Amino acid sequence: MSSGNILIIEDEKKIARLIQLELGHEGYETDVASTGIEGLEKFKSGRWNLVLLDVMLPELSGMEVLRRIRSSENQTPVILLTARDSLPDKVSGLDLGANDYITKPFEIEELLARIRACLRMNQFYTEKKEDESFMMGDLTVNEKTREVIRGSTHIELTPREFDLLVFLLHHKNQVLNREQIIERVWGFDYYGETNVVDVYIRYLRKKIDAPFPTSYIHTIRGVGYTMRE
Repeated sequence: MSSGNILIIEDEKKIARLIQLELGHEGYETDVASTGIEGLEKFKSGRWNLVLLDVMLPELSGMEVLRRIRSSENQTPVILLTARDSLPDKVSGLDLGANDYITKPFEIEELLARIRACLRMNQFYTEKKEDESFMMGDLTVNEKTREVIRGSTHIELTPREFDLLVFLLHHKNQVLNREQIIERVWGFDYYGETNVVDVYIRYLRKKIDAPFPTSYIHTIRGVGYTMRE
């Protein structure tokens, strides 16, 4: 019985093969990519429980691969493999959404332990997400049913309005600029004016805020938007 599917994106063939063999012994199904572009393609075409991602990759850096994975709101756990033992690289990776990192050379037992910890934590949050709705004050949003309720009022949103609202709620109390919102809600490949964000924020405000005494969506002049009580 498989313990899970793990994608290894590592250009050093000996290291990749060693990891693959050890993970196979532990019951994991694996695949290997040796470049950033190949890794991203395999990630998009498969269903993965976890990704082991080298930072230094040809064609596309590990950091850029990670950024593109997270730009689509995909929360598959990612552990960075890096030969760099410097704080800025670790901080950058974690800020981009990495779940953990391990510095080369590493003991395989430590890597296996970190993999198990990431998988356990991801399972916990997945189960929690399935059980709970997002709430802010009297606003409730259910991602599974796409139901939006404020007080006792059911609010109808278009798919794009709903995705925008969920993204704002995922990052409540954070100030988000237009470029961040475009990448996450419209997608990395979107080409167009960023003022589309302002248009959709107005749509949301008419439905979420305008009919009610309290506003949740706030403009931060010269920066972007935030959602807070």
